[in-house]
Amino acid sequence: MLGSILAVSLTLGASVVAQSSTVLCVAGQCLQGYSNTTLGATLSASGMSTEVLLLPGQYTSSTNPQLLNELLTSSSATLSPSPGFANSTANTSVTLPLTVQLQPGIATYPKALYSGEGSYISLSTNSSTSFSDAASLAFSGDVWAEVTAGSSRIIFWNSVPDVSQLPTAGSGSLSLVKLESSTCSPPCSGSGVCTASGTCSCPPGFSGSSCEECSSGYYGPTCRPCPSGCTSCDDGTSGTGRCLSTTVSNPSSSCNCINGQCGSNGQCTCLPGWTSASNGTQCAACANGYFLDSSGNCEICQLGCAECADGSGDCITCKSGYTQDANDRAMCDAVSQTTSGGTTCPDGSYSNGTSCEPCATECQTCTGSTSNDCVICGSGTYSFNGSCVQTNSVGVCQGSSLIANNNKHECDTCGPKCTSCQIPNFNVASTTNQAQCTGCLPGYVLYQGQCIGSCPSSTFLSPTDNLTCTACSSTCSTCAGSASYCLTCANNMLASNGQCVSSCPSNTFSSSGACVTCHPDCATCSGSAFNQCTSCNQTLPVLTNGRCLATCSQNQYFDTTSSTCQSCDSSCSSCSGSGPSNCLACSSSSQVLRGGSCVAANCSSGTSIVPGLGTCLSELVVVPSSTGSSAALPSISGLSSPVTTTTRQSLSWWEILLMTLGCAFIFMAFLWCWRRRARKQRAKETAAFASAKALDRKTNWRQRLKAFFGHSSNPAPPDNEEITLWKLRAAEEAHHDRELEKLIGAYEYSRAGSSRGGPSPLPSLHDRKSHGSHDYDSHRLSRDSLYSQVTGMPRNGPEPRQPVKSNPLTSRFSTTTVGSSVCKKPSILKRELTPRKPPPTDAEAYATSVRDAADESGSYWVSPVNTGGSRNPFRQ
Repeated sequence: MLGSILAVSLTLGASVVAQSSTVLCVAGQCLQGYSNTTLGATLSASGMSTEVLLLPGQYTSSTNPQLLNELLTSSSATLSPSPGFANSTANTSVTLPLTVQLQPGIATYPKALYSGEGSYISLSTNSSTSFSDAASLAFSGDVWAEVTAGSSRIIFWNSVPDVSQLPTAGSGSLSLVKLESSTCSPPCSGSGVCTASGTCSCPPGFSGSSCEECSSGYYGPTCRPCPSGCTSCDDGTSGTGRCLSTTVSNPSSSCNCINGQCGSNGQCTCLPGWTSASNGTQCAACANGYFLDSSGNCEICQLGCAECADGSGDCITCKSGYTQDANDRAMCDAVSQTTSGGTTCPDGSYSNGTSCEPCATECQTCTGSTSNDCVICGSGTYSFNGSCVQTNSVGVCQGSSLIANNNKHECDTCGPKCTSCQIPNFNVASTTNQAQCTGCLPGYVLYQGQCIGSCPSSTFLSPTDNLTCTACSSTCSTCAGSASYCLTCANNMLASNGQCVSSCPSNTFSSSGACVTCHPDCATCSGSAFNQCTSCNQTLPVLTNGRCLATCSQNQYFDTTSSTCQSCDSSCSSCSGSGPSNCLACSSSSQVLRGGSCVAANCSSGTSIVPGLGTCLSELVVVPSSTGSSAALPSISGLSSPVTTTTRQSLSWWEILLMTLGCAFIFMAFLWCWRRRARKQRAKETAAFASAKALDRKTNWRQRLKAFFGHSSNPAPPDNEEITLWKLRAAEEAHHDRELEKLIGAYEYSRAGSSRGGPSPLPSLHDRKSHGSHDYDSHRLSRDSLYSQVTGMPRNGPEPRQPVKSNPLTSRFSTTTVGSSVCKKPSILKRELTPRKPPPTDAEAYATSVRDAADESGSYWVSPVNTGGSRNPFRQ
């Protein structure tokens, strides 16, 4: 094994000595050295002296190392793929992300480690291809290939970097048998090819989702077309291809011609006795002089009848010179020939007026001297279009396709759908029911002298003329092609390939008295479907759920001894047999194939196995030793330096959710802190206010407990001067309000009119005028109505009441304008002394005098004055 590894390395080294250095890259790593590997795509850019060979993989704008990243992100980057790889057009611009991958198929290389000029085989190739010159094979993903190596059959699923390292079963000349994708479910039949899109591609003649059946008009295991000239044959995968119906040229239906023939120009030519119907259908009605009989044929009417009825043939209208027969309504009799003297001319003569003259030799009876004047033609001749014509030996009238009718002495039509007919051994005793058709309209066949739609049972259509139905042999119940080729047999025998046998042979099954061939995928079967196999042939050896397949699953091999699928060794991802020495590819990403066994890769230069290629990157590139005699490699910057750019990745949904919850938590925490700070600020201001007003008494728990039970140890501090004054003012205002309410409540209003019945018990306010210089009359609480002021007469009705203000008097302590009656709290936050009270105004002096007088007498009364019926106590 070690010798083979050294041989490969020495061979590769010898082949690259004279070459310039190459840079091979995979995503994340590049290696400089000497290499003959051509697999992948060459990446270059203008302005950069270094080009690299990209091995299969995906490359993005953040792919390391720096040299590769600069080439990928260059605006002038171009790509030159090798055969079979994407973007196969040379010098294609680069679009990121870039995926370098082999198109569905196989790339073969003449040297190991994917070296030399490669060739590509696509999935559409389904024919045998030689791999004799291939030293390495590169497979695209989800593709398998059936390959023969000598007498062995091998299924490849993975790339082979060195064919010489395959197990013994894989040695020898390789030949491709079948190449398919593994993405089809269910798998394609043996005739179909699974494509990369997961669908089956069918060859010509096949159909079905798995290409399991023949299209209509195709037959046999390979679905060949039916023979030419057949509209239908015994088709299908189990069919024999026998012609069941022939192609009809210019059928009557093609030109709407029922009882006629269609010409090449589409015109319809009717059979004798037929014409177009009233609805426009051509050749669908009997012409004048003919009637429709019970067989569907237009027969000629009796001699002398111009029109007769369908079915019975009774004459409706007789020709000129004829009269209806008294005994037979179907006949018209000719008028007797008499001379001017009243003499009746005998048969064979006619009257020329004065005498009787003999008829023409062609006439038996006549109305004139010429052969066109015959009523009944002579012996051996028959009436046709007013003339007497002769017949041939088979009774066909001369110059027509009509048959001689001895009863009517006329030329009559052949049977229905007949284009020509004859009467064998015709003579004067022959009748028309002895006539036999010799030709039929297109689409009809000839059977026992009649034209019918298809051959009846126990007959077959003769392939010699595709017209005549011929009887099968006595051993056949039904046949085709020949009298002895049986489709079904008599005497409970089974028809097999045209012969009658007692039991069905191999690869067939019994169905409806015949041995039907199995589906081409099956060796033996229980039915004709492709999933009814009971055993399989060598090309499709794997029997699974009634299907015969070409291969087991990827990690299995087909055991020919037991005809079953067996698992590969655990070290193999695919294999050709049992044990660890029959691996075709390794399951571990750290192992490579050596002589059919998987061993440790031991990649050098810090490289690893290239995914999908089965070999180390260091094996594809020969890096000369720094201590050797070979020339040193040129220095390339950025070959091993990582990309320093910062990438931003998109956030996952759970990261976005966590960020949202975090922001919501921070907002709630900020709101809680702000409210806590606001409460503290309000508490501080409240404490300052209480301290300024000496309200901030601090108590301990004992004092609060005593206060709860109604015991107060500390009396409340005395009010300051401002609070005392405010309390006094509030008390005086309340007293004033009560006095005014008493004043209004004690006044009695009259209900009868505008004048009172007696003197008011209230004292008059006129007595109080002397207490001040204020003009009391100008402040009377009531005035005359507008009516009384204009007319000088009091109102007859009561005066409307006016609303009474709740506080009609001004505050005695007001220092603002007159009418302000709202008591204002003193500013208790100001710590300054109350200023000296100014001297009272006139209004205040008057209010004081009124209050003093009220204190002396207890109350005062207002004497009302009759002002025209007003009930307002303040009017005089």
